Amino acid sequence: MKQVIQNMRDGQTTIVEIPIPTPQPGQALVQVAASLVSAGTERMLVEFGEKSLIGKARSRPDLVRQVIDKIKREGLVSSLDATFNRLDSPMSLGYSSSGTIIALGDGMEGFKVGQRVACAGGGYAVHAEFNLVPKNLLTQLPETVDFESAAFTTLGAIALHGFRLAEPQVGERVAVIGLGLLGLLTIQIAKAAGCQVFGIDINSSRVSLAREFGVEAVLRAESFEPALAFTNNSGFDCVIICADTPSNDPVQMAGVIARNRGRVVATGAVGLNLPRKIYYEKEISFINSRSYGPGRYDASYEEKGLDYPIGYVRWTEGRNFQTVVELMDQGKLKVKPLITQRFPIESAAEAYDVITGKTKIPFLGILLTYPQGPVPNVNEIPLKHPNFSPIDDVKLGVLGAGLFANATLLPALKKIEGISLVGIASASGLHAMHSGKKFGFSYACSDEKKILNDPEINTIAILTRHDRHADLVINGLQAGKNVFVEKPLAINREQLEKIVNQLGQENKGLLMAGFNRRFAPLVRKLFQFLKGRQEPLYVHYRVNAGYIPKDHWTQDPVQGGGRIIGEGCHFVDLISYLVGSIPVNVRAQSLPDNGKYCEDNMTMTFQFEDGSIGVVDYLANGDKSFPKERVEVFCAGKVAVLDDYRTLETIANGKRHKFFTFKQDKGHGAEMVALVEGIRSGIVPIPYDHLIGVTKATFAAVESIRQNGEKIKV
Repeated sequence: MKQVIQNMRDGQTTIVEIPIPTPQPGQALVQVAASLVSAGTERMLVEFGEKSLIGKARSRPDLVRQVIDKIKREGLVSSLDATFNRLDSPMSLGYSSSGTIIALGDGMEGFKVGQRVACAGGGYAVHAEFNLVPKNLLTQLPETVDFESAAFTTLGAIALHGFRLAEPQVGERVAVIGLGLLGLLTIQIAKAAGCQVFGIDINSSRVSLAREFGVEAVLRAESFEPALAFTNNSGFDCVIICADTPSNDPVQMAGVIARNRGRVVATGAVGLNLPRKIYYEKEISFINSRSYGPGRYDASYEEKGLDYPIGYVRWTEGRNFQTVVELMDQGKLKVKPLITQRFPIESAAEAYDVITGKTKIPFLGILLTYPQGPVPNVNEIPLKHPNFSPIDDVKLGVLGAGLFANATLLPALKKIEGISLVGIASASGLHAMHSGKKFGFSYACSDEKKILNDPEINTIAILTRHDRHADLVINGLQAGKNVFVEKPLAINREQLEKIVNQLGQENKGLLMAGFNRRFAPLVRKLFQFLKGRQEPLYVHYRVNAGYIPKDHWTQDPVQGGGRIIGEGCHFVDLISYLVGSIPVNVRAQSLPDNGKYCEDNMTMTFQFEDGSIGVVDYLANGDKSFPKERVEVFCAGKVAVLDDYRTLETIANGKRHKFFTFKQDKGHGAEMVALVEGIRSGIVPIPYDHLIGVTKATFAAVESIRQNGEKIKV
């Protein structure tokens, strides 16, 4: 299928061919008929992408600060690699489309194949021939609403939510500053709600269009006297700012024309330096509207399909979408007059030349249109690589093509001889296509079953979100493949037990989890330094993990498992590697979460059978610019300090030795070499008792926290 993407590194907007995505639980696959190009959000992204690196830095100093902090923490080379990898990742454009459902994942009650729907959401309702859309971002269309009109639904919901925030009453006077698409939708909504509406803009053609909708409207330069006259000199009850400008003029003007204790809502992107004198003397209320309505940016609502009870939240973003469609159905919201250009998907780049001003052509509503032929019965895209030569050894299929895969694991794999990169899959297909071309895979697809069932593939790498790991491990082993799974191996005891049961079967392939730190060059030197010890070890592992919001997917116990299970396994494994066995029990305590944290400020003490003790301090409340990881080891008159996988200092008999790496190396490359060697030799790189025991130890640590620091047997 065709999709419009933006390369944030060089600014190119291109139309690429990618696999048709495969619907996951809670999602519908929609064949798109029309999508709306946003002259605000999308223009901003395109213009940012077209800037030079210096221009990007000047426009986003917040991102520059993040890069600087990463450099301080991880070093220049690895930080720049990660930054350029992120810039090189394709970005999907678009957030408002319409079409027909052609397939459904599980849990999509209330929807059926063949339904006509409006689709919403960045990353979902993108400019592509097929969209994967979660249930709460879908709205069924009545027969009277055509696809072109329905493509405006998301933008209509933005206008409607801003109007609701102003809390207007029937008969109140409402001013709308800015009569672009958003403003022209807002004036119609306000008029339909029984308000007296007044529009203001700097463009005479848009003022004329507003008048055609039955609304009094004037040019900005002539607005003050007519505005006062419209309100009998008392001022507007509500002022809704729909302009798109960095200037503070719209906010200044809103204060001037609002009545005492009036209400101002900004739905457009405008300067927000409020003039205190005006807003103070009139005691004006000001709200900056947030997108489509309640539910926006809430993963539970948008991704998992959990709706808010109507008795508590009357107008969610989904119910706003439905209202917009109903207003179209009733003829109270007319969008056809707003359409100025239509481009077929093949010519989408021309639409972006229009909205960025390159063509100097006037525009308002720009639609992309899509062919409505039969759906191809393929989701695989062959990839051509002129220098690609197959290797007869390890033949790899990859499930997942996110940032970790592109920035860390696939670059490491690319450097290893003896691996043939056969297929790569991601749910949407876009990232699989991008990674497939970048790293030399034979094909890209959106269906993981294609990888699992491909007889040419003898090894799979699982790089998906954590909740999928266990099932895919079992499916891979049952399919006779060697399996590498990025940590964690599982996120609960039930999943782990199923893996243990599978390992009890006669599997043709081996299993390895992504505990890369044990393969790091400096860790191997540390292991040799401690080799032959006759006394127990004391290991202290301090992790300055940094803050992650509670609503991040890794904090979700169902999807991510939490940070201790999801990431803490790395540190438990490193200690287990140095000790040579798995922990027998753990005691853990945490700082209070205080509504901000999520069991991620804690200390864990692991005891081992030989008397060794490992302490992991995992902390989310520090400064991210400080180095992340530090390991101190004490044993039999020896001391060793590993500092963030960049330096290792060993002290014994009064002599100090210091080792350095050119750049931070946490062992990802050596880990992949170990995987290949393990497959060739039939010897597992990490003993299975370590894979299972380390995972159990993280479960026990979380249980200990919840039992007030009780000692829990692993």
